[in-house]
Amino acid sequence: MYKKKEDLIGEAKVYLDFLPDGVIIRDSRGLESLIDRWVYTFVFSNDDELKGLCRFLIRSVAEERGIYPASIYEFYKGVADGEYGGFSVPAINIRGLTYDVGRRAMRVAKKLSTQAFVLEIARSEIGYTYQSPEEYATVLLAAAVREGHKGPLFFQGDHYQVKRDSYLKDPDKETDSLKNLIEKSIEAGFYNIDIDASTLVDISKEDLRAQQRLNAHLTAVLTEFIRGREPEGITVSLGGEIGEIGGKNSTAEDLVAFMDEYLERLNRGPGIIKIAVQTGTRHGGVVLPNGTLKQVKVDFDTIKTLSALSRERYGLAGVVQHGASTLPLNMFHLFPQNGALEIHLATQFQNLIYDSPELPRDFKEKIYSFLKENFSKEWRDDETEEQFIYKTRKKGFGPFKWEWWNLPEKEVKDPILDRIEKLFMELFKALRVDGTKELVSKKVKPLKDKLTTPMDFLEVRG
Repeated sequence: MYKKKEDLIGEAKVYLDFLPDGVIIRDSRGLESLIDRWVYTFVFSNDDELKGLCRFLIRSVAEERGIYPASIYEFYKGVADGEYGGFSVPAINIRGLTYDVGRRAMRVAKKLSTQAFVLEIARSEIGYTYQSPEEYATVLLAAAVREGHKGPLFFQGDHYQVKRDSYLKDPDKETDSLKNLIEKSIEAGFYNIDIDASTLVDISKEDLRAQQRLNAHLTAVLTEFIRGREPEGITVSLGGEIGEIGGKNSTAEDLVAFMDEYLERLNRGPGIIKIAVQTGTRHGGVVLPNGTLKQVKVDFDTIKTLSALSRERYGLAGVVQHGASTLPLNMFHLFPQNGALEIHLATQFQNLIYDSPELPRDFKEKIYSFLKENFSKEWRDDETEEQFIYKTRKKGFGPFKWEWWNLPEKEVKDPILDRIEKLFMELFKALRVDGTKELVSKKVKPLKDKLTTPMDFLEVRG
């Protein structure tokens, strides 16, 4: 990790020519080794000037290499218009070891010639993983440079969720909190955002539109807010949600009630391009008392019916499947077969990390002790210790981020990452996104404006 700006600039000038708003790569040989130090300094330095310079360099080099944040909207619009289909786009949440896991995702994407994958982080994950949208995007841009990825990266705000109790107590404050997060996300290059106001669905009301009214209203409000703040030339890809994941399965009537109410309230478009539904899964899976996962039945008929309805009646690209990463691998080919547009994947990657035999036992016990001490209020009376740890260990990534990043490479991280890479390969193939690079490139064009901002105050020119 760099300690001084002068040292960083001195090494960078061996390979780069500095401009006021970017860089020109003069010599690529050896540049990759600097990327590792830049990203490490960006994540862990307490010097804001050093962090700013590292972010500038990473984004500038990415831009020079043809790597850029993008919206997947136009690609999804092609699905909505019936131009192509037959695949389900994986949306990957990386909670820990983000640079390393990101590199493996890029490596697989390059091998399979695909650009049809999303890199996302949820509102809740931003908090407990200690990863801001700016950090998440910058780290994964660095991973893309390091692995020789080319083309767009689709950064997505997943489950930008309304906190029900906060909203009912003070609607304006909770809405403003979400708007603030959305603004920061767009500034960081998140041009794909899933609005989740499904927490406001009121099933106590008899009329379905009345049940969905608050959900639809706030989704419309945030849609219009985003449309007023998206960069010129970009249509941010937006998703909505009609049923909180883990609740009752969604129905065609639920979808119609939400969409009719949403479109009636929407004054500025375009609207959402996809919609998340409940099909029988639960985030993280259903954990049995011994800590193992219960086999979950996915209602593929619901996926097929609602995807077709969303396209034919409302011009959407299809439905989104949440909470599926812990399903058996032999089920994943059924998602594209039944019209699922996008499938969100998180927990299984986390499980491969925590359950790895190479992970030092004392380190894992240190995290688990921390969780039991600091999150004991979340431990229900009817839960075993195994159930509590399983549902809570996602919160061990942020407080121990330094330790995670500094685990031994060969003895610990490499075996874990090899398994994650294998899973990426299997999932991408099962979801049929391999070979989609050319298709994506036809629809998604590079940004006209530079990603980077002038760094004159750092006096790096000359």
